[in-house]
Amino acid sequence: MELIYPFVLYVGLPILVILGLMKFKRKEDVYKKGTKIANTKYAENIPLFKEIMRKYKVIVTTLKGTCIISIMIALIMISRPAKVETSKSSKYNRDIFLCMDTSTSVDELNLKLVDNFRDTIKNLKGERIGITIFNTSSVVLVPLTDDYNYVLNTLDELEKAIKYSMNPGSVTNLDEATYLNTYIRSGTILGNEVRGSSLIGDGLASCVYNFPNLKDDKDRTRIIIFSTDNDLAGTPIVTLEEASDICKEEKVTVFGIAPTLGDEGKKSKMKKAVENTGGTFFDEASGSTVEEIVDNIEKKGKSLLEVNEETRKVDKPFVPFILLIASVAILFILNKKVKI
Repeated sequence: MELIYPFVLYVGLPILVILGLMKFKRKEDVYKKGTKIANTKYAENIPLFKEIMRKYKVIVTTLKGTCIISIMIALIMISRPAKVETSKSSKYNRDIFLCMDTSTSVDELNLKLVDNFRDTIKNLKGERIGITIFNTSSVVLVPLTDDYNYVLNTLDELEKAIKYSMNPGSVTNLDEATYLNTYIRSGTILGNEVRGSSLIGDGLASCVYNFPNLKDDKDRTRIIIFSTDNDLAGTPIVTLEEASDICKEEKVTVFGIAPTLGDEGKKSKMKKAVENTGGTFFDEASGSTVEEIVDNIEKKGKSLLEVNEETRKVDKPFVPFILLIASVAILFILNKKVKI
């Protein structure tokens, strides 16, 4: 325990001592107060009077002592008693992007992925999460953030939009239907008349460059959870193989997830591209559930930062505050006794 402002005591205590000495040394004028009464010697020798005066002196002395103690405690509180505390914190230094192909053929897989990824986020500590979706073009729904409530709210909206895509008749309100229809299509199908759709390589490459400080911050683990059936239906700027090489160069690990239905040849190419980054390919058709896949990614992708230590002074006013309250209460009680 230490005092943040010890000078308050250095100044206050000597002044308190000086005032106390001045009080004791001051000569009291016995006739200064009250009314003169003759023949008090007899009264002073009465046992009852002596007993009352003895009690009075005890109470007055206690009153003065309590007053001094109260002032001392007040000085201590002004000095701010504090304790130096060292707190240790550790967190996983992962950046995770959920990169989802919004083609209708991947809707069912994406719905399961969103549902299970939501549970994963609730257990994260310090990781930053981002969400991108793509078809012809890529759109960032959530930039990297540790605001998990924001991410969870976005996943909820994404879930509603995917469900609407799978069953448009489920929503009868026109405004809501329009909102859900555009939620995963606005921006993602930009230029599809010319370039086509499901541009897998472009979607993955775009996601990589949403990681900040790729060259500078090399201590962070960067992961992309990549869901697609790799069913290319257009002309990409970047092929899946080229996007895979970009991920490898930038030290971004890709975990790929493919739906149950899909061309085995396309899955094979996707598997090769994913493993090129040091990641793992998961095929829902192999019997693994999305829950197991996400759990597997959770275990493989952890990288713990060094423990951070923070030393700070924490005010500890509780004990002196209680003592001050108690002493003030005693002063009130004794004051009433003196008046009697």
